[in-house]
Amino acid sequence: MLKATRRPRDLRPALVFLSGELIAVPIPLEREEVTLGRALEADVRVNDAGVSREHARILTIRGDESGQVKYILEDMFSRNGTLLNGQKITREELHNGDKITIGQHILRFDLLDEIDREYHKQIHRLIAHDDLTGLLTSRSFFSELRREAARSSAEGRSFCVLMMDVDHFKDVNDSYGHLTGSRTLEEIGASIINIMRSGDAAARFGGEEFSAFLLDAELAQGIVAAERIRKVIESRDFPVIRQGKPSETHRVTISVGVASFPDDSVDPIELVEMADSALYRAKREGRNRVCAYRDLSQEEIHRTLPARTD
Repeated sequence: MLKATRRPRDLRPALVFLSGELIAVPIPLEREEVTLGRALEADVRVNDAGVSREHARILTIRGDESGQVKYILEDMFSRNGTLLNGQKITREELHNGDKITIGQHILRFDLLDEIDREYHKQIHRLIAHDDLTGLLTSRSFFSELRREAARSSAEGRSFCVLMMDVDHFKDVNDSYGHLTGSRTLEEIGASIINIMRSGDAAARFGGEEFSAFLLDAELAQGIVAAERIRKVIESRDFPVIRQGKPSETHRVTISVGVASFPDDSVDPIELVEMADSALYRAKREGRNRVCAYRDLSQEEIHRTLPARTD
């Protein structure tokens, strides 16, 4: 009997973050030279004050005759140095499973097959997304927001941050139970994401609070999108779950605060705080409404409203 020949695995080099915002993300090393650093133009950008703008690079060196491939890690005269398996290096060959430390971040050099690559992607999805709603977690949201702030600053673009909170949500749990409360949050998350455009991001910020950022949107456009979300939630019937099944419906409302980059702030953390401040003003003024961090001039309204298309 002939033995079946086993096909060789298609192993491809990748870096996998073992810590930090991109934990479990596999980054393929598809180019002959891949740079790691804090600069926007780095191939693998590491948002860490302890990482130099151009910190290190990985070189792919192919043998002329044997076809053997070597991967070389090279420090690029970084301020704090590059560690390989805990030892500071200048230039060393990489082997499968080696651990690279730059700043506070640890990355592993791996030769991954297709199953490995998909596994790491799934793990990252589980870490980065809220179990109930499927939206980003607050940690992942801040990671995306920081990247967007850096891109928008470099390219001279604007965007808006929305902070949203379901009004009197405790009453839903008290009146209908936590199963109904969970189902309500799940459907609110779906409603928010259905209104977002491609490239926008939404997150469950914690409890009954949600957040989002809208690309290429000035403050007036952000207010329009926030009002659309408010109206959709206000008019939607949410199921009441009794004995595991929907029985009747109930309604909730949502309050929204809006702040804009760069006019309100260029700092992503401060921008969230400003949107949160506007959210609490919406709460104080009666709930089920949209408030911006600052008032719009008529000139801003006329200049920005036609620009956003959905």
